[in-house]
Amino acid sequence: MWLSLVRSLMKVSSSSTFSEVIVLEPDVHRDERGFFMETYQAERYSKYGIPPFVQDNLSYSRQRGVLRGLHYQLRHPQGKLISVIQGEIFDVAVDLRRGSPTFGKWVGVVLSAANRRQLYIPEGFAHGFCVTSQQALVSYKCTDFYNREDERGVRWDDQKLRIRWPVSSPVVSQKDQQLPDLSKIAEEDLPIYNSAEGTARVS
Repeated sequence: MWLSLVRSLMKVSSSSTFSEVIVLEPDVHRDERGFFMETYQAERYSKYGIPPFVQDNLSYSRQRGVLRGLHYQLRHPQGKLISVIQGEIFDVAVDLRRGSPTFGKWVGVVLSAANRRQLYIPEGFAHGFCVTSQQALVSYKCTDFYNREDERGVRWDDQKLRIRWPVSSPVVSQKDQQLPDLSKIAEEDLPIYNSAEGTARVS
């Protein structure tokens, strides 16, 4: 009974590449005034293995082609629930869990204010997105607090990852331009795949 109620409130599916990366489509109630939707409900989302969140972030990009990423944290890994409030983005998750059968693979999902999709990216994955609309306002919930000293990243145009970004000349920050290729990152700076728990951990 509960599961059928959950399914009636939103559509949930795994991404085409990873079972742990989840695409959610909350039910949107529309009328002549506009619409209403629940963007997060702890009991319902936990049914799909999505843990509770401790921090909310808001990112604004003022032009088409802005590219942010690819970012991750090591000892304070963050699972993230991504939503778009305004505009459209191509959102990317890259598996960085050493020992994972899908290590180095990626998936991209179009999220927009129009399709109302959400993407859950679990711990152990790098995250990045590029803006495909004139502007974009992106909201994401995190399972752990941001820790500046723990910040890590992978270069967005790593030739071995071969991410097919839908922009030809992205606008990338100087900080992100200096991120290393995945092959240049030491093993101890990557999360570990735990097949028993399906989660990431560090030594």
